[in-house]
Amino acid sequence: MKELEIGDKMFNVQQDGFEDFARYSFSEVVRLTKTLAILKNGVKLVNQPKPSYIISDIGYSVSRNKSTHWHHVSLKAIRNAQVENAKIAAYDWFATKEFSLEEKIELHKLFKDRD
Repeated sequence: MKELEIGDKMFNVQQDGFEDFARYSFSEVVRLTKTLAILKNGVKLVNQPKPSYIISDIGYSVSRNKSTHWHHVSLKAIRNAQVENAKIAAYDWFATKEFSLEEKIELHKLFKDRD
């Protein structure tokens, strides 16, 4: 387990309850102090790796919020973020879209044909 370096790409996942979507945040280490790594988005991480079993094996806790961890970006994390963002976009679109009767008929026809 190594300390963070300038240029390291990091991510965090937050979720409000089990029914909420996973919301991914990505950032990059831009500055280091003796004990902290500062990300481009202003988040300060304690520059000491710790075991973090929820998302990946190693995490870096947020300064003054030890229960929140950031992790090194991986291809799996990027893919998971893309899938979650697609879900969020679809959910938001359906939540704000008001369908005309013709659109409802067309949607019904599309889904009925799939069954």
